[in-house]
Amino acid sequence: MSVPPLWKASVTVARERAADVAAVFELAPPKPQAVLIAEDPFGPNVTVEALYAEEPDAQLLARLVGSAVDVAPLPDQDWIRESQLGLHPVRAGRFFLYGAHDEGRVPAGVFPIRIEAGVAFGTGHHETTALCLEALSQLARRQRPEKILDLGCGTGVLAIAAAKLWRVPVLATDIDPVAVQVAKENARLNGVGSLVRAAMSDGLDHVAIRERAPFDLIVANILAAPLTRLAGGICEALTRNGVAVLSGLLRDQEIGVLGYYRARGLQLRRALRDGPWSALILQRSCSK
Repeated sequence: MSVPPLWKASVTVARERAADVAAVFELAPPKPQAVLIAEDPFGPNVTVEALYAEEPDAQLLARLVGSAVDVAPLPDQDWIRESQLGLHPVRAGRFFLYGAHDEGRVPAGVFPIRIEAGVAFGTGHHETTALCLEALSQLARRQRPEKILDLGCGTGVLAIAAAKLWRVPVLATDIDPVAVQVAKENARLNGVGSLVRAAMSDGLDHVAIRERAPFDLIVANILAAPLTRLAGGICEALTRNGVAVLSGLLRDQEIGVLGYYRARGLQLRRALRDGPWSALILQRSCSK
């Protein structure tokens, strides 16, 4: 698979500002392929970097961050894959996420998930992915969904996690064709290739979604704007007692997103939070 050219935006800030700056890079258009924080353990500052498939607006990022942001093209190599070599494994809920360089470090008593990002976003290191994995782990204690949709699957982390937890078919969709191919390969690497079907879809407009709906569980780790735009479709695609796990949003966006789903009969069951990030567990009211 050929690797498209990438752009890098970077800025050095005080350590306490790193999470906020990373959030700006995550949420400002265009959507980055990855956001990394390079720390100097002995210094007061950190460098926040974001990798893009298209050139970002340096002036816009600088205004949002409050500091000058350097934007430059990268040489023609797979920087996202290279960056993974410096990432540590992640423990989230009942899951242990790792890359090929961490083979042999998987502890006992977990669901191991090996993720190779390629040029798709999602290694499990972002807080929202970890929050969704924790949400799935909590749901598994009391529910057993039979039909599951991972909307905006990226590398397929959440689809793979759901397939490993419940051993049922999972539909994973993404608007990015590269993400779809990476998700398929990751599902195969993790022994759930026969359970995870990956398909390219803009929102919920795909024949596979219409054929499999309604779903007992829909996971959507995307941004607040598409979560509100897709609220009607997500709610309609749920079963009578269906559950939606929504993430990719900040704490101060919770109320705005919740309003769209409450108006359509979903109730908040739990909010999981990590720093500025949030994941919402919603369930359709039995009376709807």
